[in-house]
Amino acid sequence: MQADEDYVYDEQSGEWVPASQLTDAGAPSDTVEVRDSVGNLLADGDQVTLIKDLTVKGAGQTLKRGTLIKSIRLTGDAQEIDCKYDGIKGLVLRAEFVRKR
Repeated sequence: MQADEDYVYDEQSGEWVPASQLTDAGAPSDTVEVRDSVGNLLADGDQVTLIKDLTVKGAGQTLKRGTLIKSIRLTGDAQEIDCKYDGIKGLVLRAEFVRKR
């Protein structure tokens, strides 16, 4: 252990720990697993296909089953994904209505 090492307060344990230990131990607990309708693990940049017709509120548009959504982004919520689609700004879909492609 180095004398000039940074220490960080770990709220879970209530102790001061070296920063190197906190980043190793804290990384898995910060990530949220997002799974599609059949249980596949989703990640940023994945392509998904809709499994159901979805009416988009505020856009006056319906996304049909089989529509391909490219380059999704995870939001930190286990059931929501952020998407881009032509003509619809700020589209957020529930993971239960998509299947990984």
